[in-house]
Amino acid sequence: MSEHADGLLAKPWVRRALVFVFVLVVLAPAFGWAAGAVGYAEPLENAAEATGAAEHATTLNAGLLPDYGVPGVHPHLGTFVAGLVGTALTLGVTLGLGRLLDG
Repeated sequence: MSEHADGLLAKPWVRRALVFVFVLVVLAPAFGWAAGAVGYAEPLENAAEATGAAEHATTLNAGLLPDYGVPGVHPHLGTFVAGLVGTALTLGVTLGLGRLLDG
């Protein structure tokens, strides 16, 4: 690990924040299950269906992790993996940018 990252991890608030984010990632499949149990749908998708726009939609790029999951994997496990990957990518990019800006 780099000196910069070691210095960050020495700060108690950074460690607490990372634990909190990891707990949210672990809970993500439960949030996904609960959304399905109550019939939640994204408001933008609801608007697209109500206006008929969903019928004419074309996917140009499905994305790295479409629908917050991993294709071919159980939805709950896919949500967990997508959460880990997304969190790691975001953390990596922000630490990298912070290091560049720090000089």
